[in-house]
Amino acid sequence: MPISRKGLNPFEDWRTLRFLRRTYARLKPDLVHHVTIKPVLYGSIAARLVGGIAVVNAISGLGYVFTSRDLRARILRPLVRMTYRLALGQRQSRTVFQNPDDLNDFVRMGLVQDGQAVLIRGSGVDVSAFHPTPEPSGPPVVLLASRMLWDKGVKEFVEAARLIRARSQAPRFVLVGQPDVGNPAAIPVAQLEAWTAEGSVEWWGQRDDMPSVLSSATIVVLPSYGEGLPKVLIEAAAAARPVVATDVRGCREIVRPDINGSLVSARDSVTLAREIERLLDAPDLRARYGRAGRRLAETEFAESVIVEQTLAVYRQLLNDRFWG
Repeated sequence: MPISRKGLNPFEDWRTLRFLRRTYARLKPDLVHHVTIKPVLYGSIAARLVGGIAVVNAISGLGYVFTSRDLRARILRPLVRMTYRLALGQRQSRTVFQNPDDLNDFVRMGLVQDGQAVLIRGSGVDVSAFHPTPEPSGPPVVLLASRMLWDKGVKEFVEAARLIRARSQAPRFVLVGQPDVGNPAAIPVAQLEAWTAEGSVEWWGQRDDMPSVLSSATIVVLPSYGEGLPKVLIEAAAAARPVVATDVRGCREIVRPDINGSLVSARDSVTLAREIERLLDAPDLRARYGRAGRRLAETEFAESVIVEQTLAVYRQLLNDRFWG
């Protein structure tokens, strides 16, 4: 499929829309499921042009256009809103949101009808792949695993690491993940390397063995400015690791204060450092949070739970189409 993740290019986006329309016309699917902004927008329009197709759209977060404060995002916002209204307004469609804040915002902005909005919290976690393990020996490891984007709170994580390491040389602060070159908020590799050379953090880059990575962590941190529903926090819970995250949409769906972790204000490295230190000094509390997180992952976020909720949406749409 011809598609560009970078911005809005009328010629490239027209190629994407034309490809999807032709593909849907050829395959004649009963139902299509779109994930992330461009497939949602152009796939939904293509399905409407072909006709007779049930549509499920998955909104994994508000994304750069709605969350960024920069000028380009503010300019694009009205155009994206208009396109969302066109894409999500089909009668035989459902839009799946990962947190209630995103759902309520889309309904409030008139981008989707209340009766067509569905809440399914995330894509689930394989609880058989992520096992509770004892904390690693040696210096404690404080881990942030995500795409290396400014709006994941990476700068605040580094600042918190500096504050804590100025008082104690014991903890290790680790970044895991690569910059997302298709995202305007990507952190340059040179900046990540500079932080590593400074000694505040270690940058491990891209890792494909997240169960092993999480088992090497003492605390998992995500100081994000906003999320759909961050999978790394579900995986951390499944691995029985305590979590510290920001009190923003998406994160607060997983982190239950004083149950499996802590929530702090976004863009506040001082409070973040204070909460990390509190957990570093409390091994019994970390263990309690870890056990509670594992229970939460098993009962609310296991893949089997999420899959069944998604299939229920499929069944409803197909029943309406064939027998409604």
